[in-house]
Amino acid sequence: MYVLGIETSCDETSVGIVDGEGRVRANVIATQIDIHARYGGIVPEVASRQHVLDIRPVCEQAIEVAGVDWGDIDVVAATYGPGLAGSLIVGLNFSKGLATALGVPLVGVNHMDGHVYGAWARTEDHGLEPFQDLVGEQPIMCLVVSGGHTELVLLEDHGQFRLVGETRDDAAGEAFDKAARILGLRYPGGPEIQRVADGAPDMEPLPRAWMRGSDDFSFSGIKTAVLNRARTLEIYPRTTTDYTVDPQIVAGLAKAFQDSVVDVLVTKTIGAAQRENCAGIVLVGGVAANGPLRETLVVKSPLPVAIPPFKLCTDNGAMIAMGGLVNYRNGRRDGWDLDVIPSLRIGTSLLA
Repeated sequence: MYVLGIETSCDETSVGIVDGEGRVRANVIATQIDIHARYGGIVPEVASRQHVLDIRPVCEQAIEVAGVDWGDIDVVAATYGPGLAGSLIVGLNFSKGLATALGVPLVGVNHMDGHVYGAWARTEDHGLEPFQDLVGEQPIMCLVVSGGHTELVLLEDHGQFRLVGETRDDAAGEAFDKAARILGLRYPGGPEIQRVADGAPDMEPLPRAWMRGSDDFSFSGIKTAVLNRARTLEIYPRTTTDYTVDPQIVAGLAKAFQDSVVDVLVTKTIGAAQRENCAGIVLVGGVAANGPLRETLVVKSPLPVAIPPFKLCTDNGAMIAMGGLVNYRNGRRDGWDLDVIPSLRIGTSLLA
């Protein structure tokens, strides 16, 4: 059995193929980072038009990499939301046509579900963790952190998620991008902040928003704190083109920012997982590629922690294929109507 997954929720055009055992046979990604970097962020119209150009060749490449024929595909899975409306429509329409042409079922996958099930996908360097076999017997806490989402989700059974906490303002990845812009770093901000913060000198700690009594997050305050500190240190705003900034100051402030975000994410996740008597913790989403976050969670957590390899953290087709496999095996298509776009609930999380 082979499931082909299509992901076009934002700015990556990706197609992945998994077999019936959840092994990743292909995971091809066409990124648009260089296109959007000139704008300092994603331009939705530009993203959707690039998806139109990329989706067919990416799909054909995935088939070639997997070493299968079109006739071997048993299920087509596609992201139906949340995400950018124009980007999602490109992937959905292509998926509808492909599934119809192949005469196979089309299964919808919530983007956030896909991130979670990316931890189940099997690659040469990543397989099922022991506690993951306990799904349905004991809950698993999932920390989903990306550019658009920061959520604590309790996986109670396959397809059964309960929202425990979420950001009340900025997502963690969004905060990374905005902090990077303040510091004069390139887009995307997450990898840049991690790069300059590595080995940086310690600086006065930045505040943490703990949201006492709640499992929710807030990152707008830390973003403002970075802005105010940058102004005090006279590294923002940069008033002239030949303005020079001490790289050690930038590195120290980047490290202080990263330390604050990681501390809050890890502490609140572990606390919620222990309270809910979880079997373990799953860390997924684009921000899960952040090295200090991965390392700190593994070191501090008294529970087992599962994290996908870097290539399965950012948006990718393999995680959607894996989510499609789980949904298909459990008879779930989420009651969606592919011919009624409003039913896609674009831009909202369906985890609750």
